Amino acid sequence: MSTDSPATEAAPEQVFPPTLREVMLRPSWLALLVLCLVVAGVFAWLGQWQLGRAIDTSAPPPGASEQVRPLADVVQPGDYLPDPFVGQKVSVSGTFVPNDFVVVSKRFNDGIEGYWVTGQLRIAGTETPTSLAVALGWAPTREDADAAVAVLQDEASADPEASKNLTGRIISDEGPALPPRGADPLEITRMSPAALLGVWHDTAGLDVYRPYLTSAEVPFVDTGLQAIHSPPPAEPETVNWLNIFYAVEWAVFAGFAFYLWYRLARDARAREIEELEEAQDEALAARG
Repeated sequence: MSTDSPATEAAPEQVFPPTLREVMLRPSWLALLVLCLVVAGVFAWLGQWQLGRAIDTSAPPPGASEQVRPLADVVQPGDYLPDPFVGQKVSVSGTFVPNDFVVVSKRFNDGIEGYWVTGQLRIAGTETPTSLAVALGWAPTREDADAAVAVLQDEASADPEASKNLTGRIISDEGPALPPRGADPLEITRMSPAALLGVWHDTAGLDVYRPYLTSAEVPFVDTGLQAIHSPPPAEPETVNWLNIFYAVEWAVFAGFAFYLWYRLARDARAREIEELEEAQDEALAARG
């Protein structure tokens, strides 16, 4: 007599979850990694570009503004004054046009408000008539400034061909401005060659420099004017910290692209493990 032994059910096949490395090496995740590399490369290029802009290698050396240079080597008529040359000491020669000495108000000398007396210097040795606005000196009151203008006009009219050699700082045009309400509409409160051109004489076919010159010394005697205090410009910064901040920001973005890829792969593995555990639990429940 034979006896049949009860059949034993086969144990479910054990499935091991994938490792993080196995997930990352799948084609889909490798393709996503390539995309992240491209994005990170763009961010890195932008960071390098910002870093290149952060360091100014074209800045003049310290003290360069105190070395006197010919005006023609610094700026040309009609051109804007480049930033590195604002306050540069220059030399120029020419003659002053009679009857073009103009008072500019609201000018400070060592913190004291007063007036500048300006003139039209006709540059010597140019092919076409070329003029430069020159601030000749400072006066504490309008009466002193007007008296200086009278002396200057008499001297310039007596010898219109008298050449003057000037040294001073070249300054950017301040731009014209409307006078305050109730003020004299003809009063000039800004050192603007464009505004002075409107009151100058003999301007037909004239080339004019956009910046103006503050003369280091009063080029005429017995005017009662004081020399204009014109300190040297501040040394330019060679490092732009804002651009460095942007460069660091782009580097962080590049690193974040790789972190995002890693985090997505890790989350995908976690979901696979969770789904696998649920499938195993369902299989065990079905056996029971």
